[in-house]
Amino acid sequence: MSKFWSPIVSTLKPYVAGEQPRIPDLVKLNTNENPYGPSPRAIAAIREEAGDRLRLYPDPASLKLRQAIARLHGISVDEVFVGNGSDEVLAHAFQGLLKHDLPLLHPDITYSFYPVYCGLFGIEAVEVPLDDNFRIRLSDYDRPAGAIIIANPNAPTGIALTRAEVEALVVAHRDIPVVIDEAYIDFGGESAIPLTRMYDNLLVIHTLSKSRSLAGMRVGFAIGQRNLIEALERVKDSFNSYPIDRLAEVAATAAIDDVEWFDETRRKVMASRERVTGALGQRGFEVLPSLANFVFARHPDFAGADLAAGLRERAVLVRHFAKPRIADFLRISIGTDAECDRLIEAIDAVIGIR
Repeated sequence: MSKFWSPIVSTLKPYVAGEQPRIPDLVKLNTNENPYGPSPRAIAAIREEAGDRLRLYPDPASLKLRQAIARLHGISVDEVFVGNGSDEVLAHAFQGLLKHDLPLLHPDITYSFYPVYCGLFGIEAVEVPLDDNFRIRLSDYDRPAGAIIIANPNAPTGIALTRAEVEALVVAHRDIPVVIDEAYIDFGGESAIPLTRMYDNLLVIHTLSKSRSLAGMRVGFAIGQRNLIEALERVKDSFNSYPIDRLAEVAATAAIDDVEWFDETRRKVMASRERVTGALGQRGFEVLPSLANFVFARHPDFAGADLAAGLRERAVLVRHFAKPRIADFLRISIGTDAECDRLIEAIDAVIGIR
């Protein structure tokens, strides 16, 4: 602790990102990155933009990107907000929409940035326990609240609510903002974006890091009615007028427009996810029903930390959370078929299958 710190700094418990190690011949399945590259159109757009124009500031409104997102979803451009990754969009939502006199509600097992933002912005929160099957039970949210945020599919479980269930939650809480974080929705879930036309308290947040393979470019967006989007804009313009740089905007716009590449690569991930789920089940693992680009699994005979360590020794990296209720689970990102084969071979070696 430094005497120069502002008082809040010593109280913060920062988010811990997935490890980015440098291990030879590593199969990296710990950070939910897409195993397939971005749209070739996105790469071409970056190359074309990487010239003299980089001396100029980008468009502070990111209009071309917002127009592409609006076209894709059949909405007005004024109903789209973009930011430097969905984490920044979430940060603006926490500050601009989720801080009220009554507490914010979110699941007890969920994206671990949520409690970090609550600490940073001084938001009182109540963690609502998942049920015994690690599912969100809507009736558990029938309590006084200032706002609600839910990741759907949830992370790290991968379990998703249907659109009808999301709508029921929004309808039951019409007087407070409900934020649905859909970072993984494109791998089999039902997006709540169509519901934003009917409900002025619903904000839906997406990222281009997962299903569009642009984790390195840091682009995310939110969709909602104008009253919610304006709140995000007011926070953003009080913080950073230029969150999306020139390369990120052209890459993201091209990726949004290339629906064919998006569909082809996400379907590959979904097919590999089902294959990995089956292979793990055959080896005695309990695998939660995932609609994300990862699976969440545990073995009754092995501690999660031991399995993770054993896989790491074999140059296969997965994510382990040393937290109550989930300490024996591994979150395993879905890689290419060759990477999935390496994963299963390493698991067989760790658990003793010959």
